[in-house]
Amino acid sequence: MRNALLLAGAIVVLSSMVAARPTRAADAGTKGAAMKGVAWVNAEGSFEVKIAPVADDTGTGMGRMSIQKTWHGDIEATSRGEMLTAMGAGKGSGAYVAVERVTGSVNRRKGSFSLVHRGVMERGTQELSITVVPDSGTEELRGLAGTVKIRIDPDGKHFYTLDGTLPGN
Repeated sequence: MRNALLLAGAIVVLSSMVAARPTRAADAGTKGAAMKGVAWVNAEGSFEVKIAPVADDTGTGMGRMSIQKTWHGDIEATSRGEMLTAMGAGKGSGAYVAVERVTGSVNRRKGSFSLVHRGVMERGTQELSITVVPDSGTEELRGLAGTVKIRIDPDGKHFYTLDGTLPGN
């Protein structure tokens, strides 16, 4: 379990090194600007995360953890999810997948949506993808599509950027 937690932590830390692409909101001129029937969504802020072991298949290099987050900033929400991990035989190699449900608001639009995570680390080289699950949005977030980038400061504080779209008004 210790190795699985180290892998999960390493993937999150290394995600801070992934350069965020220019935001579509910047192209549109403002946060949530409407363009051709689509509202661009850019949300930024911080979050706290608690990861707790749920199961550990001792000796297999596999683990399962629960995720709880509190989101602040343009996303004011809480989320809960599950993470599965697998460790590689080599140092700094492994993978995780996770699904979480976010409930609250994005840029003051209320509702909920799901995120799917896929992280792979090969000898310390990391690849991370976090995507809004298609058609998972509810209420004012119905139709939300996009991706999330994570950054972690040296002091351990977590930050996010959500870039995506919502159907226009």
